[in-house]
Amino acid sequence: MDYFDISPRIGSSTPVFPGDQAFERQVTMDFSKGDHLGLSWIKSTLHIGAHADAPNHYHRNGQAIDQRDLRLYMGVCQVIDVRSVGPRRIMPQDVDLASIKTSRVLFKSCSFQHTIPFQMAFTSLSPELIEALAERGVRLVGIDTPSVDPADSKDLPSHQALYRHDFAVLEGIDLDAVPPGTWKLSALPLALAGADASPVRAVLWPMDFDW
Repeated sequence: MDYFDISPRIGSSTPVFPGDQAFERQVTMDFSKGDHLGLSWIKSTLHIGAHADAPNHYHRNGQAIDQRDLRLYMGVCQVIDVRSVGPRRIMPQDVDLASIKTSRVLFKSCSFQHTIPFQMAFTSLSPELIEALAERGVRLVGIDTPSVDPADSKDLPSHQALYRHDFAVLEGIDLDAVPPGTWKLSALPLALAGADASPVRAVLWPMDFDW
């Protein structure tokens, strides 16, 4: 396979945090109605499917997504298998930190299903893990669940750790089919002015693949 598309398909049934805006698409012009083109608009939370949080989502002084350095979201990354952790925070002792050789790390937990209603119990990150990753030079962290903090967290300590170290973050990616290892990543956010997040089309491809 040339690449893995790790972006869940977005539609009206895509799970979002309870109370957040589900995805809607309204067709305003349609060939089947005799119109000369197809045209539609969408309404949705920005925190849907594979998405990049902006620092202004979790800190009053944080940058908006259109201000982020795009180089954070593309380059070499490692996919790390943490399926044994279950629905709790990943601690530093759960990970072989010495094996991390890249500045981007994606955690494969397989603890959240992207095609059924929202599930409150899923794997998340501990602030201690983020501190340990920062010490190893990591700049982007990703996870295949809706959030780096548990669904019921209010103080969001892992998000605050991301802010302290100016991490980029990807949430909601789908790593079920991706073998652990080293890959090339592209997951660029849209330049949404002042926005607190953006959906991304996240893709992984082999290190030795030549486009």
